[in-house]
Amino acid sequence: MMKEMSIDLETYSNVNITKCGAYKYAESEEFEILLFGVSVDGGSVKVYDLACGDTVPEEILAALSDENVTKWAFNASFERICLSNWLKKHRPEYFTGYSIPEDPAGRQYLNPASWKCAMIWSAYMGLPLSLEGVGAVLKLQDQKLKEGKDLIRYFCSPCKPTKSNGGRTRNLPEHDPEKWSLFKSYNKRDVEVEMAIQKRLSKYPVPDFIWDEYHLDQEINDRGIALDMDVVENAITFDERSKAALSETIQDITGVENPNSVIQMKAWLSENGVEAESLGKKDVAKLLDDTDGQVEEALRLRLQLAKSSVKKYQAMQNAVCKDGRAHGMFQFYGANRSGRWAGRLIQLQNLPQNHMPDLAEARAIVKAGDYDTLQLLYDDIPDTLSQLIRTASCPVPDTNSLSVTSPPSKPECWPTLPVKPGVPRYLQKEKTSTAPLPARCSAFRLKSTVSTVISVRRAKSRN
Repeated sequence: MMKEMSIDLETYSNVNITKCGAYKYAESEEFEILLFGVSVDGGSVKVYDLACGDTVPEEILAALSDENVTKWAFNASFERICLSNWLKKHRPEYFTGYSIPEDPAGRQYLNPASWKCAMIWSAYMGLPLSLEGVGAVLKLQDQKLKEGKDLIRYFCSPCKPTKSNGGRTRNLPEHDPEKWSLFKSYNKRDVEVEMAIQKRLSKYPVPDFIWDEYHLDQEINDRGIALDMDVVENAITFDERSKAALSETIQDITGVENPNSVIQMKAWLSENGVEAESLGKKDVAKLLDDTDGQVEEALRLRLQLAKSSVKKYQAMQNAVCKDGRAHGMFQFYGANRSGRWAGRLIQLQNLPQNHMPDLAEARAIVKAGDYDTLQLLYDDIPDTLSQLIRTASCPVPDTNSLSVTSPPSKPECWPTLPVKPGVPRYLQKEKTSTAPLPARCSAFRLKSTVSTVISVRRAKSRN
């Protein structure tokens, strides 16, 4: 009876995984699994060439949803997300979700409870977060093949059409059989290196409560955060219009060709008796105290032009999936020394604060796409859009009320974790409410509460 599998996938998608994340990458209509490398119960590695017509055995497909079979991979969330989408599309009879049907995490992805990640194990030991880096530090006999990056670039993403390649937008196995053969060897070697890492670290097992935290992290990332794309897309459009207007006004005042050019702006300031070593935000803010007239106005407008918070909206636009949610916002053990989470894509742990008394009204104007009214009511549109970033998530429907806690020091709602063995009882002694969870804290506040509980548990486990 099968007990565990070690897996590595090579895939293709037209979506940029770095900008958009694994969840959006894997749900693309053009997504494919090219190679499926797998070892069963520590046996020899078998590579199934799906791109050339191989089929994965039924027992392996069945094991992917079998909670009694442990699935190992390096950065296992990628394999689990990719296989979830591939199974639903090609072999739905082998896909089993988890949680309740109304839960976006439960109905779309394989249950993370039976998955373990060699990257998390490496991070727990203070090792790098890359397969190549871990192999080098551990001085494994078989290292990750260095040709991998070029092979992935060649087969796993679209290519630029040229005369020499016949105008094609994708490289297939038949376009370079020699490279394809090497790619299969690369896939096989990755599984072997993953297994070697597990063997080398076997004397230093990861505690069960760390794996429980990892599985909780995966559920949070599977669930994601709902986004109001009307607000997001209108904010991006408004920012473009605002910056175009600001640039035109600065040009009228200064006569410079490009208001974003530091050299040109410094030259104009020098002509007007102001010597500036830098035009960074803090430096410009200081100069405003010592200037007046047109110089002060130009500096004030440049400060607005330099506002970069709209990049958060662009990150939301890049990451949002077909279900209207952004998934994969956190990396478990992203800081491998301390074990804390790291943000990904939108960076929800690092959003601008809002201090506007009429926040709801400003949000409604942006959602309605009424730029003229926003311009009439607010002098600084970039700052207004920045303060609205936290409101870009959708409200939680009243029908999905959650149990939350409201500590006196925090005006927003924090979710209460279910009581589990090993969690100190005093952590659960908080006043609870059944009020709907505010949208902008539905993901991040849960993460904060989980982090608090986990920190206490880790501290006590070391004592």
